Amino acid sequence: MQPSSENRSFLFLQGPHGPFFRLLADMVAKSGADIWRVGFNAGDQAFWSDMSRYIPYRGDLLDWPTEFTRIVDEKNVTDVVLYGDTRGVHAEAVRLAKARGLTVHIFEEGYLRPFWVTYERDGSNGHSRLMDITIPQMQEALAGADMESPMPPAHWGDMREHIFYGALYHWFVMFANGKYPAFQPHRALNVRQEFALHCLRLLKMPRHAIQRRIATWRIRHGGFPYHLCLLQLEHDTSFQEHSPFSTMSEFIELVVENFALGAPKHHHLVFKAHPLEDGRVKVRSLAMEFARKYGVADRVHFVRGGKLAQLLNETRSVVTVNSTAGQQALWRGIPVKIFGKAVYDQPEFISDLSLRNFFAEATRPDMAAYRDYRRFLLETSQIAGGFYAHRGRQQLLRQVVDMMLAKEDPYAALQSGRAAPRQQLRAIS
Repeated sequence: MQPSSENRSFLFLQGPHGPFFRLLADMVAKSGADIWRVGFNAGDQAFWSDMSRYIPYRGDLLDWPTEFTRIVDEKNVTDVVLYGDTRGVHAEAVRLAKARGLTVHIFEEGYLRPFWVTYERDGSNGHSRLMDITIPQMQEALAGADMESPMPPAHWGDMREHIFYGALYHWFVMFANGKYPAFQPHRALNVRQEFALHCLRLLKMPRHAIQRRIATWRIRHGGFPYHLCLLQLEHDTSFQEHSPFSTMSEFIELVVENFALGAPKHHHLVFKAHPLEDGRVKVRSLAMEFARKYGVADRVHFVRGGKLAQLLNETRSVVTVNSTAGQQALWRGIPVKIFGKAVYDQPEFISDLSLRNFFAEATRPDMAAYRDYRRFLLETSQIAGGFYAHRGRQQLLRQVVDMMLAKEDPYAALQSGRAAPRQQLRAIS
C-alpha cells in the first residue's frame, strides 16, 4: 500500500541551517498534505518561501506551549517535523505533541556518519527508541529481511556548505531580526558571537588543513602505539543532555589522568577535535595543560577536525563521551569506551572496563553483533544523503517523504515485517 497524506497537516519547526526543510515541505505538499511552518527568527524565515504558510513566533519560551497548542488546534495539525529534540521549543513541542497523539518526525545528523542522516519518530539520540532495542531483538527483526546491507553512497562533501549556511543563518538573525524581539538562541553564545565564529572558521580552514595534515603525518609515522580520544562540541545537545559532564574540560582531564595511570609507558594519546570545533572552547590548550599536569606531555598529541579514517586505521582503542564517530571505530573492530548515553551502547561491543583498565587491556568488540546492529540501522533510520550539499539533499528527498507518510516508524516497520519499500530500493542502488 502506498503511503497516504489524506487529511494530514504537517507543522515544521526549526530545521538544519539552509534550504532542506523548505524543499522537504514542498515535497510533502505535493503528496497532498497541508504544510505549515513556525519560524522563531529571521534565519528561519529567510530559508522559507511560502509566506502564506509561515507563522512567525515572536514570544518567549514561557508562552510557547500555549501558542503551540493554539496552532495545532487552528491548523488541525496531525504531524510535527523538527531537527533535534532537546532545544527548548522543540522539547516542549515534542512533549505536547505526544500527549495529543500527534506523529513527531525528528531529523538528526546520521548515526552512521558521514554518509547518512537520521530519521526517527518521538525521540533521537538519548531519547531514541534504539535505547530500548536489544541486539537479540534486532537479530530477530533482521531474520525476516532478505536484502543485503547497502554500501556507503558517494561522499556528499558538504562540510563547507554546512559552515556557509550556518554563517548565513546567523547573519540574518544578527542583522534582520527586528520582528523577533524576544528570540533567544538555545546556545550560550549570542548571535554575534556565533556569526563571528562561523566566519572565522571559514577564513581559517586552509591553515587548519595544513596543521591537520602535519599533525596526522607525525602520528602515523611516529612508530608508537596510540589511543584515540574523539572530542565533541561542548555546546552540542548530545554532550550537554546525554552525558555526565557539563564541560569538555572535565572529560579531557579524566581521559589524560587515566591514560597516565593505565596505559603502557610507550603508548601515546591522540585527541581528535570535532570537525566543526570553532574555538569557543580551547580544547587543544586544555589537552596540553592536563598532559603536563599528569606528566605525559611528551606522549599526548592534538589533531584538528577533518577526516577520521587515517587515524582510526592504526589506533589501539577509542574513547569518547557519546560521539557517533565511535561507530566508525566499531566498524573496524576497535575497542570503544563511552561515558554518555549513545544509541550504540550495547554490551556486546561497548567496553565495561574502567577507563584505567581500558587503556591497559581493552579487548575487541563482538563484530558479528555489531554487524547486525549496523544492518538494523541501515534498514531503518539511516537514510543516504545530507542536509547541506545539493546532491546530498536530492538523495535524501528521494526516500524520506515516503518514510514520513508511512503509518509505522522505521523500527516498528522492520520488527513487524512491514518494512517500507525504500529499504529494498536502497539495498540495490
